[in-house]
Amino acid sequence: MIQISFYLGVAAILFSIGLYCLVTKRNIIRILIGLEIMSAAPNLLFIAFSANQASGLIDPLAHGFVITAIIIDGAILGVGIALALIAYRRYKTLDVRELRRLRW
Repeated sequence: MIQISFYLGVAAILFSIGLYCLVTKRNIIRILIGLEIMSAAPNLLFIAFSANQASGLIDPLAHGFVITAIIIDGAILGVGIALALIAYRRYKTLDVRELRRLRW
């Protein structure tokens, strides 16, 4: 069985990659991808901790939380892509800084 420290490391790497995308990227689509990568880290930890609670037992409550989180993340991504599509059709750019300048 894989140790819990492996899952903690993978979740930290996923969260770091997502945070890097959120901080450094200027394209709306890349920011949304970074957000989705960041949301995968806690889902991984929920499942890892539920399986590591007792040997041979897996808590189904954590699976329910993760499935709910995946559904909510999908809805957020759908709304974000719809907003990006509308912004591109209207302003012909997906650059966040350029769109922020157009606000005034």
